[in-house]
Amino acid sequence: MKEHIIAVIKQIEIDHDITILFACDAGSRSWGLASKDSDYDIRFIYIHNLNWYLSIDQKRDVIEIPNKDPISIPLHPLLDVSGWELTKTLRLFRKSNPPLLEWLRSNIVYYQSYSTIEKMRGLEKSIFSPKSCLYHYLNMAKRNFREYLQGDEVMVKKFFYVLRPILAAKWIEKYSSIPPIDFQILLDNLLPSGELKDTILILIKRKVAGEGLNLEPRIDKINEYLTKEIGNLEAYTQGLNIDISDPTYELDQLFRYTLNEVWHR
Repeated sequence: MKEHIIAVIKQIEIDHDITILFACDAGSRSWGLASKDSDYDIRFIYIHNLNWYLSIDQKRDVIEIPNKDPISIPLHPLLDVSGWELTKTLRLFRKSNPPLLEWLRSNIVYYQSYSTIEKMRGLEKSIFSPKSCLYHYLNMAKRNFREYLQGDEVMVKKFFYVLRPILAAKWIEKYSSIPPIDFQILLDNLLPSGELKDTILILIKRKVAGEGLNLEPRIDKINEYLTKEIGNLEAYTQGLNIDISDPTYELDQLFRYTLNEVWHR
């Protein structure tokens, strides 16, 4: 599959006249929760040629394949591929955007070229905003908790749609750093041994075995834990106030450097 993914990346470059700087997995595979039938959630960062930026009009800064944008080779049905243009990426990076930070931390990198991504990783600590990331994960957990875990029966994979953001938020609370993307690392660091952890470990085995779409009776022990942690995190976040210096100058310089590196070698 990796060879096919690389071929897709190269074809996107040709079809859309761009240069891709980075491509990774940002879904259940990178979380360590994939089954053999899980999608490949490919996310990439790209840059246009110089003339694209020398325009008075703002242009579309996202590529979504196959839903909204074409590709001229057959695409494996398990591939979901989308990417962000570099200036959009850097604006989101300035805001400490959690999905982007997860891309940069993915343990499944399919492709990387030029020095931009390593330079971004070098700036991670200075742009990381604990408060904005906590709000992101907490709001995701609350929304998914209301939507997925209130019925008498719950789809196995939906438990992780709430557990993972809660554990990511708890990681930030405990370590004040960007949480790892691997679910098992979060679980081992933040949940003590016991009945609750054992229950989650069984769900992991079922998810990886391909039972993610199976229905499971609602697990009250998990719901009680989530309700408690949502309340704790809401209280903690309200009192959190950390000033982050404006990184715009450094990000402007990085964008200009990348333009020069890619197009004026």
